Amino acid sequence: MKPAAFDYFRPSSLEEALQQLAACGDRAKVIAGGQSLGPMLNMRLATPSDLIDLNDLTELAYIRDLGDTLEIGALTRHDQIAESKLVQARCPLLAQAAKTIGHYAIRQRGTIGGSLAHADPVAQLPLIATTLEAKIEIVSRGGQRSLPASAFFQSVMTTALAPDEIIRCVHFPKVAVNEGTSFQLFNRRHGDYAIVAVAATVALDGERVSCVRVGLSGVSAVPLACDDILRPFSGRVVNAAWATEVALAVRAAVSPEDDQRIAAVYRKELTQTLVERALVRALSRAKG
Repeated sequence: MKPAAFDYFRPSSLEEALQQLAACGDRAKVIAGGQSLGPMLNMRLATPSDLIDLNDLTELAYIRDLGDTLEIGALTRHDQIAESKLVQARCPLLAQAAKTIGHYAIRQRGTIGGSLAHADPVAQLPLIATTLEAKIEIVSRGGQRSLPASAFFQSVMTTALAPDEIIRCVHFPKVAVNEGTSFQLFNRRHGDYAIVAVAATVALDGERVSCVRVGLSGVSAVPLACDDILRPFSGRVVNAAWATEVALAVRAAVSPEDDQRIAAVYRKELTQTLVERALVRALSRAKG
């Protein structure tokens, strides 16, 4: 199929893009990499009256070290994130996940801002943002605001973005000393969206777990952070059974829905397996 007719704009600055977006109203759509919106346009699942192309806004494509956080501009491509030595060293979980996104061509075009704004519940970058409680900076002609990922993602492909707002950048916390990370996913074929994916971080203080985080996708309408489930497992001395116990607790807590392709019990079993694998790998990295 071909997309429905629309007016096309290619602003040369962020201010011009925001002016155009405010003028067009809520039937406008913003496009960057187009890896999510493009197919929706072709299938007429999205029929905007106006399309605003951000690809000339090169000032939004960057990765910066701000001390406690990494700031990543909204037009930064997936492959830039995956291959960045700075991201690999300071926020390795983000780089690990970015490397698994789609295929090479998709990683070359897709952007972090587009992925977060699209809010597919099984996409990698919304999961990492939720797990690490990244801060998403949003701008409009009226000003700017910052939201934690937990407040930004509201439901399937639904976010807190207003019609006149654009994501400007995202702030990710840096990995701590003695903290290991791991990203695990299961899909049918390389490049497919995950059936279930798990992001995990484990920080050690000697032989004890000082902080553990687990995020899940594929089991709910938005990426899920398991903070409440994990509290009893923080502060414990690590032993051979620790990761297994955490995985069982997470499995018991999730309630995925059945669908025509995949039974809920299968997603629960995948969750248990992937959580245990992710924690074992993160622990190994933390010790190393």
